[in-house]
Formats: sequence, C-alpha cells, structure tokens
Amino acid sequence: MSWNESSSFVSADVRDVRVTAFLSKVYGWMFLGLLITSGTALAVASSPLLIKTLILNRILFWILLFGQLGVVFYLSARVGKLAPATAAGLFILYSALVGVTTSVILLVYTGASIVSTFVITAGMFGALAVFGTFTKRSLAGVGQFMFMGLIGLIIAMVVSFFWQNDMLQFVISVVGVLVFTGLTAWDAQRLKQMAVALPDGRVGAFAVVGALSLYLDFINLFFFLLRLMGGRRN
Repeated sequence: MSWNESSSFVSADVRDVRVTAFLSKVYGWMFLGLLITSGTALAVASSPLLIKTLILNRILFWILLFGQLGVVFYLSARVGKLAPATAAGLFILYSALVGVTTSVILLVYTGASIVSTFVITAGMFGALAVFGTFTKRSLAGVGQFMFMGLIGLIIAMVVSFFWQNDMLQFVISVVGVLVFTGLTAWDAQRLKQMAVALPDGRVGAFAVVGALSLYLDFINLFFFLLRLMGGRRN
C-alpha cells in the first residue's frame, strides 16, 4: 500500500468519525425537542384552565405562534454567531412553545389515532433519514423542488384559513405529506455534507440548528398525516 492510499484511508476514517459525531448530536437534540414538545402538550392539555386560556385568548395564541416563527428565523440567521448554549436554549424554548400551541390536538383527535400516526411518522422519518444519509445520488434538485412546494403549501394554507373547503383541506394534507417527505431526505443528506464541511470547534450551534430542521420535518409530517388519518373525538 502506498503512502497516498494509506493517507486517503485515514482521511476517510476521520471524515466518518466527524459525520457520526455531528449526526449523533443532531438527532440527540431533535429527539430531546420532540420529548419536550410532547411533555408540554400533555401538561397543557391536562389543565382545563390553560386550555381555556389558550382557546379563548386568540391574541395570546397568535403571540405564541409568531414567537415560534421568530425563534426559527433568528436561529437560522444567526447560527454562525450564536454560542452553543444560546442556540440550545432557544431550541428548547421553541420546542416548548410548539407543545403549548399544539396541545389542542390532544383534545381533537383520539389518543389511539395520535399514537398510531406518531408510530407511522417515526417509521417514515427513519427510513427517509437513512436514505438521505446513505444515498450516493444528489438530492439538491429534490430539495429545491420541495422548497417551492412548501411555499405553495403555505399560500394554500393561508387561503384555506379564509375559505373553508373539505377538498382543499384534503389536498393540502396530501401535498404536505409529500413536501415534508422530500424535505426529510434532503435535510438528512444536507446535514451529512455539513458535517464534513464544518471546521473543528463550530459544531455546537450548527448541530442544534440541524436538529431544528429535522424537528420541523418530523412534526409537520406528523401533523399532515394526522389530518389525513386521525380519528376525531365525538
């Protein structure tokens, strides 16, 4: 074996270690976020006073909703300048806020349908993440197409807010599942590439923001599947 061949093997080994370490942090933060969201949603849904406040006070609901968007934009825009602890704190805050605003779904859908949809979502997400991580095919084109689909989806959801139509709601749910299916695979591949490109010492905040992108893929895939498959309470 020549020195060049030996060196390439070492480089590949170092790269694999770096990717594994980075992705372990990313998925660790993502699972923590989902755990916080679930726990917060259960706690709020178990309190009649909190649910009543959330449902009746629409101003508070919209403040919480826009607060979530603000945290997402701030984290994404400032990822290169944020300290890891700050990024982690904001991600935890965001996960808790999502739990508060989505707690009402526990009152709308049956527990059995929520659990079954969560299991299906976890299976789909896991398969897509593995595919995105290990495929040799570039998913950049898929990501761009799905991002355009996401913009169209947001516009359609705004329209549906003012125009209640069952067929439109069904189409939005189907398109939502397709969009976040593609985005999950693309984000998984993108994060693997990010792990290789990141300089040493810059992993912390980027791992948190990477977890945020996967968290958003998972939670949105879950909600759109629940709209399609979930059984509503009587």
